Amino acid sequence: MDPFSAEGELINIHNAFHQGQYQEVIDFDTSALSPENHLPARILQLRAQIALGQSDQVLSAVDTVEDTPDLAATKALAQQTTGDEDSALKLAQDLADNYPENATVQVLAGTVLQAQGKSEEALALLTKHQGNLEAVALIVQIHLQQNRSDLALKEVQAAKRWAQDSLLVNLAESWVGLRVGGEKYQSAFYVYEELASAPSTSAPHSIVGQAVAEIHLGRLPEAEAALTTALEKYPKDAELIANSIVLNVLAGKPSDELESLLQRAQPSHALLADIQEKSAFFDTAAAKYAPRVSS
Repeated sequence: MDPFSAEGELINIHNAFHQGQYQEVIDFDTSALSPENHLPARILQLRAQIALGQSDQVLSAVDTVEDTPDLAATKALAQQTTGDEDSALKLAQDLADNYPENATVQVLAGTVLQAQGKSEEALALLTKHQGNLEAVALIVQIHLQQNRSDLALKEVQAAKRWAQDSLLVNLAESWVGLRVGGEKYQSAFYVYEELASAPSTSAPHSIVGQAVAEIHLGRLPEAEAALTTALEKYPKDAELIANSIVLNVLAGKPSDELESLLQRAQPSHALLADIQEKSAFFDTAAAKYAPRVSS
């Protein structure tokens, strides 16, 4: 097989993964890939399974292969998503200490570290990357979670100098745009609209991004139409459900049914934790003003 063609096929798998086309990634025929591309492709397929809620199957597949750091990092991510946080953190930290130059370790161990509030450890690992666009994207996400849009923008601008046309760089720039606001909302919308409208690349994540941009632009009916259509096609996609809940709140509509759906799809989702936390705060505040009846 032409090595350039093989490399292109791997890029196609990468792009499909980052657009949320997980089943397509899993179903991709990797038999024609060059030997050096087999492991990266397998890692992407295992990560796609994790994204689809098949972490237990992934753990069974990688349970005895911890001598391969890429697969061990995948195991740590699967442990994290199944709630075995102690094992995930230990394995991620061991991998970060022993294989800090491994690109898969950087991204997956970095993801586990960030998920457990170890942002500085995650950044220390991720900044060791050498042209790893996934590491760049995760660094941008971490800075945005830290409310450091300035650092996120700086990271994107640096990446654009050597990966101008990369899908991940364009997406990362859109993430920053949605945080910065103003005219950047419209720029982000155009990126997501192009992705969502392409028949070969349309995926739930593109539609979510498009809908979020619509919300920021005050176009709630358009956002609702996009999310409703996407949910009909991807009824178990957690991010679609979560953003539909947010939209309902903004529109003053009930979201109990959607919250139950998200609970079934991804019980550990951050939005559910936030809703539970806010509900507890409300109950505590309400209790202070509850009428007291003396006997």
